[in-house]
Amino acid sequence: MHDLDGAGLHALWYMNYNAVYGPERPEGKAMAAAKTNLASRHLPDVSGRADADFAGEVGRMVRLGRAKRGMSRRQLAQESATSERYLAQIESGAGNPSILVLRSIADALELPMIELLPRSGGPSAAYARIVDLIGRVPPAELASVADTIERRLDQAAATDRGRRIALVGLRGAGKSTLGKLLADKLGVPFIELNRMVEQQYGASVPLLIEMSGVATFRRHERACLERVVAENEAAVIATAGGIVSNPETYGTLLRRAHTVWISARPEEHMSRVMKQGDFRPMAHNREAMADLHAILESRRSDYARAETELDTSGATIQQSIAKLQKIVAPWMKG
Repeated sequence: MHDLDGAGLHALWYMNYNAVYGPERPEGKAMAAAKTNLASRHLPDVSGRADADFAGEVGRMVRLGRAKRGMSRRQLAQESATSERYLAQIESGAGNPSILVLRSIADALELPMIELLPRSGGPSAAYARIVDLIGRVPPAELASVADTIERRLDQAAATDRGRRIALVGLRGAGKSTLGKLLADKLGVPFIELNRMVEQQYGASVPLLIEMSGVATFRRHERACLERVVAENEAAVIATAGGIVSNPETYGTLLRRAHTVWISARPEEHMSRVMKQGDFRPMAHNREAMADLHAILESRRSDYARAETELDTSGATIQQSIAKLQKIVAPWMKG
């Protein structure tokens, strides 16, 4: 395990937008001013209504599942080891079941638990059929089925990617540096999704997340991606490292752009980010590098879904851009 000074700890945060600037720093003063400005805006509180709507939809899904199987509420309560009174509250939208309770109800209904959770737009009959079919697949064959579905989607999306190149990977891999150079050489726009989000929201990404939450940031991110795709047949797009955390947004990116995973060794990620800012000394944190390794490992399988990978470890910028140009050349022929 590596020992990191405060700069390393701050760099780790910078990759994931989780720190708060100190009020004595210029950035902190700017953030405080922006926060005050945003706080003065009228922002309707919709969280309570959204929670009630969600709970009501869960209850509806439970009722539908029970009706489909011809089960009385008493039967479902007995088979799920849930009190009938509590089950009635859940079905009416007044209950707030835990994950374990919901799993017990799903098991009693012989449904995947996901089928009791609302989805935006509501599940179509075809979607429900797909979920049902996948539920019959032996666990050992799920990976193969997933590969088959992904290949089918890739074939359908091949003509939808245009000449859009998207760079994915953790901060510090070189997405912005290489993206700008590549866009210049190709003569196409260079677009950083985070900068678009900041322009749309009117504040920095860290402040957006602090004020409105990660979910709001992800909604802005997806809207900006859809706008980029709609307005640019050709472009180089640099994405945030965490874009893979939203399956719908990342799925859109994979379908509508040629994707390259820009990778590097964890030590290089950290050192590159440290060079991007003048960090003040902070307390030592022996777990920072271990955390970075964990982040990379948790995202590795998602980054690997990109069409190809460019490892920038130990390479100069000139060497990396030369390799990247060769990778994208076939995609730009159009």
